[in-house]
Amino acid sequence: MSLFPKILTETLHHEGGWADHPKDPGGATMKGVTLQTYSDFLGRPATKDELRKIPDDHLLAIYRKGYWDKVKGDELSAISPGLAACVFDFAVNSGPGRAAKALQGLCGAVTDGAIGANTLKQVKAWVEMLGPQKAVDAYQAYRQHYLESLDTFATFGKGWTRRITEMTAFGKDHA
Repeated sequence: MSLFPKILTETLHHEGGWADHPKDPGGATMKGVTLQTYSDFLGRPATKDELRKIPDDHLLAIYRKGYWDKVKGDELSAISPGLAACVFDFAVNSGPGRAAKALQGLCGAVTDGAIGANTLKQVKAWVEMLGPQKAVDAYQAYRQHYLESLDTFATFGKGWTRRITEMTAFGKDHA
């Protein structure tokens, strides 16, 4: 059974509701879905009002197809549910390509941003070598370092750091 619903619930806890902060490069966002992402999903330009009223089935489809499936959440969960949660959460926060490249770089796979069979094999060996909890720690440390390098860290860093701390605890509890 997929851990997607449980992990999505934890991620949505951090995404909150409506936001349209002028310093957020993602722009208008509802429950972590940007206006551009929702427009892409609908196949036409969406309005901010439509985004504010995004139906739950659209939200689930966007997160499943656009993030969970892109980072191979079900396959990662079979290796380490906690690590899968952290990779998914980073994908939501910073994009699936960046989350995948972080994982690939840490486990020694080719950093092409697309998780496939070779990456999964490398991740499995890496997790077995470190142990699931240390793999979560290493991934989340990389993530924190990356976010601290962003120009927007002064504005959003406190929330990002809290999110990473809480997701690390969640990941280690589910390692």
